[in-house]
Amino acid sequence: MAINFCLAGATGWVGQSLVKAIDALEDLNLVGAVSRTHADKKLSEVLTDTSLDLTISSSVKEALRNQCNVLVDYTKPDVVKSNVLEAIQNGVHVVIGTSGLTDEDFVQIHEQAMKHQVGVLASGNFAITAVLLQRFAEIAAKYTSYWEILDYASEKKVDVPSGTARELASRLGQVKQPIPYHSLDKIHGPKESRGATLNGTQVHSLRLPGYTLSVEAIFGLADEKLIIRHEAGSSAEPYVKGTLLAIRKVSSFVGLKRGLDSILEL
Repeated sequence: MAINFCLAGATGWVGQSLVKAIDALEDLNLVGAVSRTHADKKLSEVLTDTSLDLTISSSVKEALRNQCNVLVDYTKPDVVKSNVLEAIQNGVHVVIGTSGLTDEDFVQIHEQAMKHQVGVLASGNFAITAVLLQRFAEIAAKYTSYWEILDYASEKKVDVPSGTARELASRLGQVKQPIPYHSLDKIHGPKESRGATLNGTQVHSLRLPGYTLSVEAIFGLADEKLIIRHEAGSSAEPYVKGTLLAIRKVSSFVGLKRGLDSILEL
């Protein structure tokens, strides 16, 4: 049976590539598209490389009036949480590709997902190389005690750190807490220069032209260091395959899972 899904952020960077990809698929049907900037227009008018004749909705609430099994959210940090909760309360499974949610947000989302018996899969990055970075970094954290994260993105990305970096810090914190060489109250100079502390890990975010998205985990030992780096290009294609897999798998569990690897056999 085909899965009917709605896509919030259908005309965005990743959304456009997803719409194009499903044209050739028989097991996935796009039944709702959301874009605040293109509301009430036909999807085929806005995106010339698709024949889908859907009318674009202005909100997730409106799009969910269609017979929808899964909501995929690739929107903005200021609306993603309300979109997710709206879907959960309607008994719709959710795939979250938007960054900007906090650990506290995820706790609330998990509680609501359990209450309404739906699955939610959130990933800071659906690219396979980002998934591998997270897994390799978890292994490295077992054998080292000092690490920090560098988070790179373009100057247009307003949320800091990125979802990929937040997720990485959360995962490393579950392995163990790094040992600070100098506690923040003992350093000389602006404490902000040491970055933000997330789950015990110092995270430094750069926002500069020339970057798309990169995350670097640096592990230090005496006279040696390990650097694990994920580097994204300008295409959204790396995120499409992971998102399609998530759509197919998200109804197989209840509650929140974080990270694409939670549904992969790694």
